[in-house]
Amino acid sequence: MINWTNLDELKAFQELKDCAKVDLPEVMAGENGADRVKKYSVPMAEGLVYNYAAKAVNDDILEGLKKFAEEAQLIDKFALLYNGEVVNTGEKRRVLHQLCRGQLGDAVIADGVDKREFYVKQQTRIAEFAKKVHNGEVTNADGEKFTTVVQIGIGGSDLGPRAIYLALENWAKVNNTLKMKAAFISNVDPDDAAGVLSGIDVKHSLFVLVSKSGTTLETLTNESFVKNALKEAGLDPAKHMVAVTSETSPLAKNEGYLDAFYMDDYIGGRYSSSSAVGGAVLSLAFGPEVFADFLNGAAEADKLSKEPDVLKNAALLDALIGVYERNVLGYQNTAVLPYSQALSRFPAHLQQLDMESNGKSVNRFGEPVSYVTGPIIFGEPGTNGQHSFYQLLHQGTDIVPMQFIGFRNSQIGSDVDIQGSTSQQKLCANVVAQIVAFASGKDDANPNKKFDGGRPSSIIIGDKLTPRALGALLAHFENKVMFQGFAWNINSFDQEGVQLGKVLAKKVLAHETDGALAAYSALFNI
Repeated sequence: MINWTNLDELKAFQELKDCAKVDLPEVMAGENGADRVKKYSVPMAEGLVYNYAAKAVNDDILEGLKKFAEEAQLIDKFALLYNGEVVNTGEKRRVLHQLCRGQLGDAVIADGVDKREFYVKQQTRIAEFAKKVHNGEVTNADGEKFTTVVQIGIGGSDLGPRAIYLALENWAKVNNTLKMKAAFISNVDPDDAAGVLSGIDVKHSLFVLVSKSGTTLETLTNESFVKNALKEAGLDPAKHMVAVTSETSPLAKNEGYLDAFYMDDYIGGRYSSSSAVGGAVLSLAFGPEVFADFLNGAAEADKLSKEPDVLKNAALLDALIGVYERNVLGYQNTAVLPYSQALSRFPAHLQQLDMESNGKSVNRFGEPVSYVTGPIIFGEPGTNGQHSFYQLLHQGTDIVPMQFIGFRNSQIGSDVDIQGSTSQQKLCANVVAQIVAFASGKDDANPNKKFDGGRPSSIIIGDKLTPRALGALLAHFENKVMFQGFAWNINSFDQEGVQLGKVLAKKVLAHETDGALAAYSALFNI
């Protein structure tokens, strides 16, 4: 029997609070630190490794986390999710994004359809369409190949696919799999669409409109902006656009699009990169084989997330340590710090994934919780961040846990030796130095130069950022967020917090305002 119990009602949580706290500078000193680095490490999918030696945990705390995971039934609740139970209590929906990349459990039949077969069918249709675009079977009106693909979407229809494209663009160039250049339009600010359009050849551009409902205000506004630009260039918009939407939306089976590929209500926007939302633009940009590799990497990570042993399940352990830091140690933020320029937009995607999922103050049953839930997520690539906000991370009054990501080798496969080391070695040296500096600190008679240390971090290490490694990385964080939501007994799969502003914006545009709303509208001459 599954029990949906608030975190502070669990016996294991109370015991966890009673565990002696770890003195991080002390345990990371000398050979003890070296032993921790070797010991506190968990293999992940696709050769990645999760190392948590610089986290403020020890064997006693880890044992407490294991007991907590068991009492909270986190693995059992994951099984409910992938077997198609209704775990999105707010919207009374299943949560099926994992089915886009593999069958983890029982066949899920919903709306009279085997959902795994449905998602595979859409992937097959996208792959066939992408190949036709690449080989010149689908062209512009003059029979010329499309060279650019532009995604029009917002939120999960933009952040995930954009982050993935940027992560693999250089890899694809090196491996000769960059089929089409990709660009993204998301913000309703006209400067966004105008800036993208001014930098592409619209005659040879294919636009992918992404809206599950077919009614997203920002996306439809940008579609109109793009259609107007196509018409001004003497082009027929219907020959330059495809849609990614639901089968019941007004965009489906619409003559205004070359084709339409489908998703459904069981995949939330921030979890949709594995679906047609990411599949269309990424298959067009890199080829369907590359997107398939990405899905395979995610599928392997999903399989490992079923492991009941906490110390062998990186996503679960990462989640539990995060809960410990948030609810026992009282830390409010988490910094995501990829030492890979390719992952420049990955923190922005994780920001939405985590904060939109777990930024909740009521439990699954709508009852207020008496404990804190999701942390604030932010981040930038290293080493840029070192010359920006790391000052606060090192010596500020708040302790901010950190999640580093790093790779032994660059995507380009070549490098230059400068002053005895390559650029990649310098990059890796910086992340190693930061982990130890944050954890151990440095004593100094000058207070300005004193570092207290005790700043916890973990790192995910890989050999090279490939499509499969990226898929595994994405799934790791998706599953981490899911486990934390289950631990806090909240619903990680709705996002009512983004709706109120949309409703009020429509009132402003319809001139149905009063009070402060009317006064602020007047400031913008609306």
